[in-house]
Amino acid sequence: MPKFCANLSMMFTEHPFLDRFGAAAEAGFKGVEFLFPYDQDAKAIRAELDKHKLFPVLFNSPPGDWEAGERGMAAVPGRNPEFRASFQQATTYAAIIRPGRLHVMAGNAAGRGAQAAFMENLAWAAEQVPNQLLCIEPINSRDLPAYFLNRSDQAIAVIEAIGAPNIGLQYDLYHAQISEGDLTRRLEKLIPYIFHIQLAGVPDRQEPDQGELNISHIFKVLEDLGYQGWIGCEYRPKGKTEDGLGWFKALN
Repeated sequence: MPKFCANLSMMFTEHPFLDRFGAAAEAGFKGVEFLFPYDQDAKAIRAELDKHKLFPVLFNSPPGDWEAGERGMAAVPGRNPEFRASFQQATTYAAIIRPGRLHVMAGNAAGRGAQAAFMENLAWAAEQVPNQLLCIEPINSRDLPAYFLNRSDQAIAVIEAIGAPNIGLQYDLYHAQISEGDLTRRLEKLIPYIFHIQLAGVPDRQEPDQGELNISHIFKVLEDLGYQGWIGCEYRPKGKTEDGLGWFKALN
């Protein structure tokens, strides 16, 4: 049976952020993830997790100026000091929230300079927190055309080149279907590198049973491959979150 975690930045948005933990638990989720916790008190988040017996699966490193379109700094040349300060902020929050994984956002960049910055910053980050799992995520170029990392082979090359045991792949099936497709064969190839999986319906990023993904097949593939990790539900519900959870309830 897959382990699903609710993405509280996209789901249960009918409620204030701290109330979403209780709503997710009430709906049957045992784990949660979210994009950014930095406008909240970390101890308040930890209290909600404890209150509702939820596991904090993942959150992201700070993105920079989100409203200006920034999506991380790790691969942006010349931003190394800012990245490292922001990563330290992430680890300060992680020390309290205790997530299973941290997603290190690459940012909008291209070229050799970006590759060098990404490698240097990721290697540095892995050394800072050797007991924390760090993820990198390819994001499709339709949604984020300027994002540095957009294909799985590009991510695997980075992971292999750095060689740190705590750096792995965050494989979002929504992005992967748009960018690459052939999900069954890709999962078979990539499973040794995968630290976390996410999903949403394609093409509209709504409930995962809406659109072109055959989620029952995907779940069977993951079961056959022995995947024991979480599957993050990173989608935007069509309406009220609870009304679109039929697919989830059918599996529980």
